[in-house]
Amino acid sequence: MRGAHLQAPGERRAHLRSRSLPSKADGRHFVDSARIVVRGGHGGKGSASFRHEPFVPRGGPDGGDGGRGGSVVVEATNDVSDLALFKRRAQWHGEAGADGAGGRKTGRGGADVIVKVPVGTIALDADGSLIADLDRPGATSVLARGGSGGRGNVHFKSSTRRTPDYAEPGLAGEEREITLDLKLIADVGLVGPPNAGKSSLLRSLTAARPKVAAYPFTTLDPELGVAETDTGRIVLADIPGLIEGAAQGAGLGQRFLRNVERTKALVYVLDGSSAHPWEDLETVRKEVSQFSAELTRRPHLVVLNKVDLEPARRLRGRTRRAGVHFASALTGEGLPDLLHAIAKLVASAPQPPVPAPVKVTRLPVRRSDELVVERKPSGFVVRGERVERLVTRTNLDSEGGLARFQSELDRMGVNAALEAAGVKPGDNVSIAGVEFEFQP
Repeated sequence: MRGAHLQAPGERRAHLRSRSLPSKADGRHFVDSARIVVRGGHGGKGSASFRHEPFVPRGGPDGGDGGRGGSVVVEATNDVSDLALFKRRAQWHGEAGADGAGGRKTGRGGADVIVKVPVGTIALDADGSLIADLDRPGATSVLARGGSGGRGNVHFKSSTRRTPDYAEPGLAGEEREITLDLKLIADVGLVGPPNAGKSSLLRSLTAARPKVAAYPFTTLDPELGVAETDTGRIVLADIPGLIEGAAQGAGLGQRFLRNVERTKALVYVLDGSSAHPWEDLETVRKEVSQFSAELTRRPHLVVLNKVDLEPARRLRGRTRRAGVHFASALTGEGLPDLLHAIAKLVASAPQPPVPAPVKVTRLPVRRSDELVVERKPSGFVVRGERVERLVTRTNLDSEGGLARFQSELDRMGVNAALEAAGVKPGDNVSIAGVEFEFQP
């Protein structure tokens, strides 16, 4: 064979603090899912050099190895609140490793690329398998490893090969398609129908400032707020309103229910002035159940907001249900008792289970040294783990490297297998995507 061409991802409200998610006021919407391509850096080439020193005849090979390519690493941080960046930048590549040099000098390794994501992000591969669950600040995971560097010619010196003039090329880094999904880390999720006053409650209980208006679906994106209580800090998440049929795509909230999957408890917020508040509660619980039956079993309480209005005050006078609180986000009535109840609920709630990733059945990959030769209209295709690895590890532009390659092909029985398959001089032969012309 000759002529090769390589064709080559927490009752007290003092000292309130909050962390709010980007909203429409920021000029963009909250992004909780994104797909990116990551690729590790290419390994550097090994060096094919020889010692050149005075009075040292036949110095021999001294080529150093190439540096390893940089990897793509994902890291969770509280400095990032959503995945909007990845809608603008979908490609992330590690730096390539530097080539080796004479004097057995190893090339510099490529720098890793650190991809910052919000705490609560999970990374899935193209099959939906879980790669990383970044559930705490500082958690990291390698998404794509850089390729290893090629070996310098010093590795190929032997008793019969004194002056190898070839070295290995570096290997390409891993390339993968990754799906990033954000599931917010909050203690309590506020869920309820549109215009029940969830955002108003969040503003009153914390220092968060979500948009509040007198029309349904004011909240288009999840909002976070932090309340300081006697037992510590409590993070509350306000989820867009749920309506009947949300599980079939109606309204906005069903899409964001993933963001309460990690919460310890739920607070069902209802409009106390509604004509049918208990029916509203059943509607919301039904939609939550359709999203996740496990969510409906989480510790919860019910708050009827807008007790400053006459219908809600009348409802309070005739309600005897346990676990129901009446409050007014507008006047502050009932809020200290509500916050105390929420803190008590969170303190006694167990840790939520980690959402299970998509189950993927992987078939075992059979690895062997079996050599397969296929005849196709365009020529012959040779497959086999060893021979394909040989191609990727050989510098085919070097005369010595090509000679070693030919010798290895003979030793593996590739040429004999091709001849048995009927190859003729000048026929095209493809190995690991590299095209060759067969010459006996």
